[in-house]
Amino acid sequence: MKFHAKPLSMLLASAAFALPSVASELTVYTYSSFTSSWGPGPQIKAAFEAQCDCTLTFVSSDDGVSLLNRVRLEGANTQADVILGIDDALIAEARALGVVQPHSINWGDYPMAADLAWSDDTFVPFDYGYFAFVYDSETNSKPVTSLDDLLRSNVTIVYQDPRTSTVGQGLMLWMNAVYGDDVGDAWGALAERTVTVTSGWSAAYGMFLEGEADYVLSYTTSPAYHVVAESTDRYKALAFSEGHVAQIEVGAISAHTQQPELAEQFLTFLLSKEAQEIIPVTNWMLPVRTDVDLPEVFSELAQPERIGFTAEEVYSNRQKWIREWRNAVSQ
Repeated sequence: MKFHAKPLSMLLASAAFALPSVASELTVYTYSSFTSSWGPGPQIKAAFEAQCDCTLTFVSSDDGVSLLNRVRLEGANTQADVILGIDDALIAEARALGVVQPHSINWGDYPMAADLAWSDDTFVPFDYGYFAFVYDSETNSKPVTSLDDLLRSNVTIVYQDPRTSTVGQGLMLWMNAVYGDDVGDAWGALAERTVTVTSGWSAAYGMFLEGEADYVLSYTTSPAYHVVAESTDRYKALAFSEGHVAQIEVGAISAHTQQPELAEQFLTFLLSKEAQEIIPVTNWMLPVRTDVDLPEVFSELAQPERIGFTAEEVYSNRQKWIREWRNAVSQ
């Protein structure tokens, strides 16, 4: 009996079929509180890996501004497939740097919160909130009612560096929206009440909880954490008469990823009801969908008037505003 040899291509195909499949790995650059044990990262990772046939790896930076600085420095050598956790104030700069690429998500497929008015073809929002100062009602029975009162009062404050933190940058936008050309004097008044300026949100909030300052810059949603996780309503967020700057946190596909389809699958997952139900009770921000069930305390949170700037206005003025802040606090 004579055996006929199989063509080489068939042998290679058979061998390849016999090998175990290797799952794809998706690398997501984000900020450290997102990936902490109490943040949304662990639950988001488990839920996405259960449906993607891939391994999701988070790489953390201190904060959103640090994250953008990192991908800018890494350029085409970045390992990021997804950039997650910059905010709407930085999207014009990220677009100008060429570190992101468009997605194909159809916004009409999602019940998006109307006040977001979102239609961007590159950035995908995953939560939002309003910057606010938080205080301890057990030690402070007469909180201030406006940003101007805060600057004129005899209190202590801790906030974040606008060069490294999106929260600190939010205060910079807030101060400029309220004081305009007089912002230098306002920064000077704030400096007299400032205990310290931290590089990120976690360090500032930790100092506040340890009693090292009367007020900390955070979000209107921060008290919800203490009510749900600690069963205490002692921590309150102030609603200022001047209005508040909003923050919309976004993700985008890296311009240098080799797997844009998987990156978009992850961003689409973040818009799912499953992911949107995880984020508000782990990242303590508002969901971008309107059909998410939330703990009762969310209905009791301050709903301030929104003020601020467009992403393009922030991009045009950000360096000048940072210089004004640095000059005021260094005196």
